Amino acid sequence: MTLNGRPSQKDRRTDAREHARQLRDDTAYTARRRRRLWRGGIGLGLIAVATIVAVSIVAAVRPAAAGPLNMASDGVLLGADESGVVAASTVAVVVGEDPIATDPTALANLVNITMYVDYLCSYCGQFEAANAEQIASWVTAGNATVEIHPIAILDKSSAGGSYSTRAANAAACVADSAPNDFLAVNTALFAAQPDEHTTGPTDADLLSVLHSAGVQSEAVTDCVTEQTFASWVGGATDRALTGPLPNSDVRTVTGTPTVLVNGVSYTGAFDDAAAFEEFVLTEAADLDDDEIALAEAQAAAAAAAAAAAEAAQTGVTE
Repeated sequence: MTLNGRPSQKDRRTDAREHARQLRDDTAYTARRRRRLWRGGIGLGLIAVATIVAVSIVAAVRPAAAGPLNMASDGVLLGADESGVVAASTVAVVVGEDPIATDPTALANLVNITMYVDYLCSYCGQFEAANAEQIASWVTAGNATVEIHPIAILDKSSAGGSYSTRAANAAACVADSAPNDFLAVNTALFAAQPDEHTTGPTDADLLSVLHSAGVQSEAVTDCVTEQTFASWVGGATDRALTGPLPNSDVRTVTGTPTVLVNGVSYTGAFDDAAAFEEFVLTEAADLDDDEIALAEAQAAAAAAAAAAAEAAQTGVTE
């Protein structure tokens, strides 16, 4: 029925409901397609992670020393843009200030992988060997970000060489001076991982590892040899061990690697790439479900608002 050549309110409400249904169907299709694209290794669009702003304060022990640039959260956040892997740009936390947690709302609709690692930890090396390539592919495709927190809990296992601290310091030096190379350096450090209960590589050896990953500068050389961020590494380690871990269901680091996906702890085998992929895909599916629920709520609200506005305009009621 029409009134003055216009559809009746009942017809308009029917049309609104149909529009809402179509929106829900379209959103569900997009979510299913996202999962298929992820499994096929096809990117969903590149992200400019360098624009992410960290805003949430971590309630933890105050740092003993100033931290590096681009590690305000005690970790470096890596994503991708048209140029490749890029690090989120953050200020250096100064002496007496608390670290700043990454704002999870800035990572909406992405899978954020967070890792707390010790470069002497053999289980960390197993996780890296099994999963580094697929994590890098997810990051460069724009499906995920990865936030890496180097800590030092195994100095006692390096025969007096303090290798855990020295390697974490070297990683911090790279974050400070060449942050976009951090992922490559992280992989190189694990590839050169020494055995526990040895002194480990010298600082000169560490610099050679960084050079092999494409990082070679006077600033990094001085930072590594002077162990500029060694005290900061100690503070970051204490904070990880005492907690709370921000944006997470895990209160503290109790061992390495501690791997979180959207704040949920991975408890599978560290050397099982298929198990980790399935875990990540499960978290990605949860993101899709959230998107669908949001779209349904928005569609229903839009339909109700349209109906209410029309009723107010025409004064017609069913």
